Amino acid sequence: MEQFPERPLFGGAVSTTFPLRFEDVSNIREVPDHQEVFVDPARDESLIFELLELKHDVEDNGSATWFLQDLAREQGAEGNIVTEQSAVFEAPELQFRNLPAVITTANAQMAISKARQGREAQNLVKVYLANLRLKGVGTDVVITAYEPVFINPLSESASSVGAGLTVPAAQSGRTAMVEVFKQAVSSFRINDWNLFGADAV
Repeated sequence: MEQFPERPLFGGAVSTTFPLRFEDVSNIREVPDHQEVFVDPARDESLIFELLELKHDVEDNGSATWFLQDLAREQGAEGNIVTEQSAVFEAPELQFRNLPAVITTANAQMAISKARQGREAQNLVKVYLANLRLKGVGTDVVITAYEPVFINPLSESASSVGAGLTVPAAQSGRTAMVEVFKQAVSSFRINDWNLFGADAV
């Protein structure tokens, strides 16, 4: 069984738990300051944490779906089907100055190609997304997990992971991505509210 150690994010201002097989991408390439990106190269699975300005015009109910559809547009994804969306849950442990924090989640399956590759190299990927709305500091936290289902032979992922249907996590002694995602979301904690700037001081 995989261990889920606590992992510091954003210089330790935030922490959460997920397996060590997810490597910090910032050790390899530059990552924007508002993002933390982790990848398991052996399975081409990734976990991304983003801090965004609160979208006041997006309702809490369905906010995760809104971000998921926005992501699909950004990535030129095809066949974006939101297969599941959660209700709105309060997150008292993420409240700041008694202002509510809420969480919604959604997931979808979509065809996505790697950064510089075209549509002919699209992989079929399950995408899990959680939106943690920290209203006290005007921030939308977006946690996204990517789990490839089918690797296109033309994808650059094919050389490291192999083309075709991906091997289920359990068969390779790994925790399923949906469980990694749930754990990363449920264990997400703010250790230093100063991360969010003047509003939080």
